[in-house]
Formats: sequence, C-alpha cells, structure tokens
Amino acid sequence: MTTTAHHRTRSVPERATTAALLIATAFLYLWNLSASGWGNSFYAAAAQAGAQSWKAWLFGSLDAGNAITVDKPPAAMWVMGLSARIFGVNSWAILAPQALMGVASVFLLYLTVRRWFGHGAGLLAGAALAVTPVAVLMFRYDNPDALLVLLMTAAAYTTVRATETAGAKWLAWTGVLLGFGFLTKMMQAFLVLPAFALVYLVAAPTTLGQRIRHLLLAGLALVGSAGWYVALVSLWPASSRPYIAGSTNNTLWELALGYNGLGRILGGAGNGGGGGGGGQNTGFGGATGIGRLFGESMGTEISWLLPTALIALVAVLAVTWAAPRTDRARAAMLLWGGWLLVTGVTFSYMSGTIHPYYTIALAPSIAALVGIGARVLWLYRERSWGRTVLAAMVLATAGWGFVLLGRTEWMPAIRWAALAAGIIAALALLAPVARLRRLAVLGIVAGLLSTGLGSAAYAAATVTVAHTGSIPSSGPSGTSGMGGGPGGGDFPRTNNDSRPGGNVPPSGGGAQTSGDGARMGSGRGGGGNSELTALLKAGTTKWSAAVSGATSAADLELASGTSVIALGGWNGSDPSPTLAEFQSYVAAGQIHYYISGGGMGGGGRMGGGTTRSSEIATWVSANFTAITVGGTTIYDLTTTK
Repeated sequence: MTTTAHHRTRSVPERATTAALLIATAFLYLWNLSASGWGNSFYAAAAQAGAQSWKAWLFGSLDAGNAITVDKPPAAMWVMGLSARIFGVNSWAILAPQALMGVASVFLLYLTVRRWFGHGAGLLAGAALAVTPVAVLMFRYDNPDALLVLLMTAAAYTTVRATETAGAKWLAWTGVLLGFGFLTKMMQAFLVLPAFALVYLVAAPTTLGQRIRHLLLAGLALVGSAGWYVALVSLWPASSRPYIAGSTNNTLWELALGYNGLGRILGGAGNGGGGGGGGQNTGFGGATGIGRLFGESMGTEISWLLPTALIALVAVLAVTWAAPRTDRARAAMLLWGGWLLVTGVTFSYMSGTIHPYYTIALAPSIAALVGIGARVLWLYRERSWGRTVLAAMVLATAGWGFVLLGRTEWMPAIRWAALAAGIIAALALLAPVARLRRLAVLGIVAGLLSTGLGSAAYAAATVTVAHTGSIPSSGPSGTSGMGGGPGGGDFPRTNNDSRPGGNVPPSGGGAQTSGDGARMGSGRGGGGNSELTALLKAGTTKWSAAVSGATSAADLELASGTSVIALGGWNGSDPSPTLAEFQSYVAAGQIHYYISGGGMGGGGRMGGGTTRSSEIATWVSANFTAITVGGTTIYDLTTTK
C-alpha cells in the first residue's frame, strides 16, 4: 500500500493545530524549569567550565583548569557551554537548551510522519512524543540524551527525504547528523543505523548499485562528521589537554570501544550495577530480559504506548508485505520499527551500566509507529479485521496504562477513567461501518482519552517535581540518585559508600545527598559548607582545590565559580592525576587546597584510580597540616609541615 506524500501547503487549521502542539510542548518543557537547579551538577559544572575556558569547552572538561573531561564526548557540553557563556552560568541557561531541543524533536517528528501520512498522523505522533514521561523528564534536564534524540530524529527526517527521491545529499546529511550523535553519546547513536540503512536499501527509487553507492557515501559523511574530533583529540599533545575521563589510556578510541561501547553491552570496562549484576536495582534498569522495558524500573518511563506500537508494526507490515518495493507504509515500518527493535532489544539485554532514562531514545520510534499505524489501519476501517486491530490497539494502551498506574498509589481515578474510555472506544471501533460513522466523535474522543490520559497525566506530574542527581526518573515523586543538585547539601561523611550504584534515594522535589558522593558545595544557591565555598572563592591558583570524585568537585565548582580537580574522575577510578602529576601541580603552586573525603560520582567502577587517590591522600596527610573549615577537613597545599 503506497501512501501519497503530503507536500501541499498546510491549511489554516493545520497550521493552528501544529502551533498549538508546539506551544503546549514548550510550556510543558519550560514551565518552572529552574526548580531543578543545576539538575545533574556533573554536566552543569562542565558547562560552567566551558563558559570560562574555550579549551575546556572544546574538550568537555569538568573544570576550567582542564585536568579531566566528563566521561562522554563533548557535543552536549558545547551547546550548554555556549548558552552559559552568552546568558551567564545559571540554572535556566543550563537547562533551557534541552527544553528547546525537545520542542524541536517534537516538530521534526511531526514533519517526518506528516510527509508520508498526513497532518493527523504527524500530529498524533508529535503529541505522543511530547507527553512520553521520560521525554518530559530528559528534555528538562542537562544530560546529553536530549541532544542525542534531536539528532536521531533529524536523521530520520533526512532519511525519509532521501528515500523519497533516492537523494544522495539527504542521505549524506543522515551520516553527518549521526556522526554528531556519536560526539554526543558515542555508540548509542549508531543503534538506529541498521534501520536507516535498510529502509534506503529497500525502498529508494533507484537501482541497487546506486543505493549501495549512496549508502557508502553516507558512511563516509558519518566518519568525517565524527572522525574530525577523534583525530583532533588524538593529534593534540596529551600534555596540553585534559585527561579523557572513562578511558584507561587517555584516548577517545578506548572510551568509545570500552567504557562507553562494549562495556555498556557486555559489562565490565568500568560498567557496574547494570544488567544481570543489577538484579532488581531499579536505578540500573532491573534484571535483563525481554520484559525489562515493561518492568518496574523502565515501564513507567517509556512503555505506555509500547504495546500499541508493536501491534501497529505487525499489522502494517502484514498488510503491506506484498506491496511494491518502494511502498512508503512498509518503508516507514522498516525505519521506525527497526529503530524500536534494535534499540529496544539492546536495552533489554545490556549487561553493563544502563539507567531507565536511556529509554528516551525509544520515544520517537514508538510515537511514530502509533501515529502511522493509526492512520494506515484507519484506511481499512470498513473491514472487520481493520476495526478489530484498531480496537486492540486502543485496549492494549488502556489496559497497560491501567497496570502501570496500578504500580503507584498516585491518582487512582485517572487509572479507572482511562480504562473506561478505552473500553468505550474499542466498542465504538468494533461497531459496523454504518454505525461507526455515527459513533465517530464518541470513539475518537474516548480513544484519545484512553491512549493519552495516563501517560499525559504522569508526564504532567513529572513537571511538578524537582529532579537532581545522575539517575532522575519521571512521575510524581522521581528520584535523585548519585549526585548533587540544588539546595544546601551539607558536607557529609568521609567514609564513602563505595558499593556499585549504592542506594538511590527518593527525590520528592528537594535536594538530596547522594548515596555515594560527598556534597560539599551547593548546586543552585551556594549552600552547603559556606565557609569552604568562601575560602575557595578567595583563592588565586589555577585550581582552588582537589577532591576525590567528580560529583564532589562539580558541586564545589558550581558553588564557588572556581576550578576543582576531580581526583579519579567520575567514579574515582580514572588514572588521573597520578601521584607524580599531583606533586608537580603542588610544587608549581597550582592547587591551593586538598579536601579530605569526597566521593565517587557514581557507577562504582573501582580500580587503579582509587589506589592512586589513596596514594595522593597519604602523601598529602604526611606533608601538609590538616585544618577544619565548616566541619570539613582540608589541607593547605601552599604551606608544608
């Protein structure tokens, strides 16, 4: 079944409803945005560093002194760093770019689906993405996932344009966009590659040889788009750039293939807490298996429309199986269904570190499948099987939403209202065609309520909660795990809980002390140890202090506006700086204070770096005098014993 491309000028009602969708999305993502303070202080500190130093901006350094980077490539830091440089280092400047990326993602998904399936399908897909709870969460947060989703959605749009006319230039743009996706979150960006390549290879209206050549050219564009930065880091003298956090040998190659590559899939390489090792640890996705996306950890983040999307995928493929090679309905299923299946299966069976919010990468594909499936199957409404499949889609969404809401004690009335609307809509859809026309309005209203009410309500509740830390979650309570955030976290214990992952405490909207990290500064308001903050502000050295663990360093940087060395990087295990390097910094008068205690950023990757941090602590205590500032033990490295 070949659908007609929609290139005509949009009517006034279409423009009005599209504008309404985007305005509502912008309100949802921007309202009370700064309530979360810095969000993830780890990335907020990198944005601050980028606003203070162009070298820190280029490399994605955690500190403006360029001791070490964050454990991701820097593309998302580039966006936030520029925003902070232009608008100042504040919560809004850090978080607003992600919100705007969310609005852009919704619009691009609308345009992509509309192009082949019309305004109604595009509007439904865009709305479904906009109110997916994990999307609402991450488009209001400063993790790299917002930029990744925007780039992948844009790449889907260019792939659709390329497939229409066998356009090599459009396909090359797909490669460029996914290359920048690699510079955002490395190998995760490539999970959509099989689907994009397959749809072009199958459906582009040109010869097989041309299709293969175009794919090879797009591959070269991808390599160039990502490779220029990898080459820059490789050729830049290591002595004059920050250490590449997360790697064992100070290279992006090892970071991409190890810690952020195969380590995520297979475990090891610094990836603790996920997969089979994570068991029922919801902060790390729960146990591996085909049901992981529906489980306690990930279910309420992403799976509200997942059953419906899978039904739509199977049904549309069934009715288009014998269609011509270039059939667009089948091509769309290959694109969005391939995206969903490859990424979904990968997330389900990853044994390394994975968090529930990663599932935002599935949101565009699920939303597109729902919008396209509803449109295509509606064309078969005069046949009883077509109405039955549509009814099954509605009932699946209503029933699964009933289960998801039943896992919480939040707003039980919504649970029952959505289920009742789903039953009404399904009965209306099952009616004979003549009666269906009379019940159309009732069926449409009930169908929209049943499919969107639970997810939208849960998404709206997400907006009312302040989220902080490195493992946020959606919904009316959320979590704040392993990392600082806004508010006045006092400097806590010095006997760090080094369990992989630790315990993830509930957020409830306030600042939390991490289960693994010591919080000595503030995210938002400079609270915490105000005496220590004032001391760091008064310093004039390259780095005001050094402390074990990235979260501790990030909180101090945001509170004081100074550079702080994170000994051992994100989770204390990066081999940087070595004891000899640290001693040379001290001898050169580049570090003023060493702060005892600190904590891991999270993830629990223990190893040689932890030993080096201990070596540094031992050397400092043997050669410098401890003093107490606001209950925190520090050492003045400018004065020996």
